[in-house]
Amino acid sequence: MGAGSWGTVFAKILADAGTPVTVWARRESVAAAIDAEHRNPDYFPDIELPPLVSATADPAEALAGADLVVLSVPSQTLRGNLAAWKDHLEPHSTLLSLMKGIELGTTERMTEVVAEVTGAAESRIAVLSGPNLAREIAEEQPTASVVACIDHGRAVDIQKAVTTGYFRPYTNTDVVGCELGGAVKNVIALAYGMAAGMGMGDNTKATIITRGLTETTRLGVRLGADPATFAGLAGLGDLVATCSSPLSRNHTFGEQLGLGATLEEAARVTKQTAEGVKSCRSITDLARKVGVEMPICDAVERVCHEGLDPRAAVAELMGRETKPEIDSLRSDK
Repeated sequence: MGAGSWGTVFAKILADAGTPVTVWARRESVAAAIDAEHRNPDYFPDIELPPLVSATADPAEALAGADLVVLSVPSQTLRGNLAAWKDHLEPHSTLLSLMKGIELGTTERMTEVVAEVTGAAESRIAVLSGPNLAREIAEEQPTASVVACIDHGRAVDIQKAVTTGYFRPYTNTDVVGCELGGAVKNVIALAYGMAAGMGMGDNTKATIITRGLTETTRLGVRLGADPATFAGLAGLGDLVATCSSPLSRNHTFGEQLGLGATLEEAARVTKQTAEGVKSCRSITDLARKVGVEMPICDAVERVCHEGLDPRAAVAELMGRETKPEIDSLRSDK
């Protein structure tokens, strides 16, 4: 459900693994192009999709008889879309979220939104996360990912449905950790991009990744996640890929801010949704709600939404009170 870059590529993964796929596209022209030409003209006009991929602009048609429903829309649109789709869901279908964000206002994770809107049991809801830059996967460059579900058997079923020669999924039961890793890394990638735009070097960038992972882990542990998850593909793996790659929308957006662009100017360059720009607000709201300090995320939120200059944000972060490294991971400091 969603014909953006990641939704399109994930349809390719499923089809290459031998699973027939119907893609729902919001625009009829995109659905028609995928169905007739096996290409998405808006995102990957140079990538041919397998014959097992078809498309429609009718959500009821897309969902009819679907055992696995893959949700791949911008995170802040999920609730509205699900409200329109829920009556077409099969009663025992698995709902798999590819989205990496926290909902504004509610501070809910995407699987929490899915459960609330659809009434589906948590055991039916899964999430996939990892270092999954869509362009590289479209070109069949090897990568790994994580399928997380509290029902391990269901996670294994998804794992089998998406394993190909270039896409290797692992399983996990830590849905909270996998989701938070995917959401927070977008915000940290904005900070990394800002540093790159300001001409800062590898020491600075490594510091942002490391301390950003610490912030993510602190929040995750407070919310019941397994800290080991953040050392894996859905944590460190996704963080490194999103921070360092020019293919990352959040990296590119942050770099434009570091070069002095406004939000509107950065959006024109990026062209696609940079989830971290909105999620930085919901993530900092969530952190305050549960009493966890996240200074990098807080600085990004102030740059994006309060007009703080990125250079002033760096000065503030470097001027914070010094403290032991490990204590800062284990506590809320």
